[in-house]
Amino acid sequence: MPTHKTGASYTKPVDRLVGDAIAAWEAKRPAQPLHVDAKTAESVALLFCFRGRPVPPRYLNTTLIPALCNKAGVPREDARGRITSHRARTTIATQLYNAKEPMTLFELQAWLGHRSPLSTQYYAKILPTTLTRAYADAGYFARNVRTIEVLIDRESVQRGAAASGVPWQYFDLGHGHCTYSFFEQCPHRMACARCDFYLPKDSTKGQLLEARNNLQRMLAQIPLTEDEQAAVEDGTNAVERLLDRLRDTPTPAGPTPRELTASANFIPLTQLTAPLSTAPSGQNSVQKS
Repeated sequence: MPTHKTGASYTKPVDRLVGDAIAAWEAKRPAQPLHVDAKTAESVALLFCFRGRPVPPRYLNTTLIPALCNKAGVPREDARGRITSHRARTTIATQLYNAKEPMTLFELQAWLGHRSPLSTQYYAKILPTTLTRAYADAGYFARNVRTIEVLIDRESVQRGAAASGVPWQYFDLGHGHCTYSFFEQCPHRMACARCDFYLPKDSTKGQLLEARNNLQRMLAQIPLTEDEQAAVEDGTNAVERLLDRLRDTPTPAGPTPRELTASANFIPLTQLTAPLSTAPSGQNSVQKS
C-alpha cells in the first residue's frame, strides 16, 4: 500500500480470493506504465489503471460499483447510505473485529494503515451478535441462579385436586419439602422457617410422599437475591444475617419465624436427621438452613 494521508507505505495481507482477483485483473489488462506518486514523487505501479491512466475514484463510486451492485442483485444503498469504495474498507474492518478469532484494535490499526487507534475506532463497529455473545459470556445474572429439585404429584394434577388447594408441588429443601406453590417468591426459602407449608422428610407424610410411584422429578431454576447469594457464597455468617433480617417477616402461612420458634411444637432443624438431597450431577442444588 502506498503512502497515504494518515501514514507511510506498508504491506497488507489480504484474503486469497482478493489476491486471485487482483492477479486475474493484472493478467487481463494490458501492461501499464509506472506513475509518479504525488505524495512521494516515486514511480509506482497502480492497481486501478487502464490505458495508461489512473482510474479516478469518481468512476469507481458512480459507475463501476453501481454496475456491480446491479449485476449482483443488491441495492446500491443501505441503512448507512450509498455503497462506495470506502464503505468496503469499513465493512471488512468490522468483520475482522467481530470474527470468531477477532483481530485486536492495534492489529486492525496496522492492517488499515492508521497512524492512530482513534481513527481505527471509527471503522471497527461491534455487531449486535458479538455484543450479545459477550454479554452472555459475562454471566453476571447467571451467577444469581441456582437449581432445586421439584417433585410433581401428577395424580393430584390429573384429578383436579390441585385446584382445590391440595399440595401438588414439593420443593426439595434437603431436610424436608416446601409445598408452597409460589416458592420462588418466599423470602424464607434460603432460611426455611418451617411454616405450615413445610413437610419434614422423616415424618410419616414425608415418607409416604417419597414412596409414591406417580411423582415426577424435575429441576427448577430459582433466581437468588443479593442476600441469598451472599448466604451461598459466604457461608454461616451470611446465613445468620439472613435469619436475623427475616425473623419478623411473615411466612407464607402467616406467622413470623419469631412466633414459630415460640410454639411448643417447634422442632429445630438440627434435630431433623433426614439426609440432604442433591440435584443430579452437574447441577447446583439449593440447600436450605
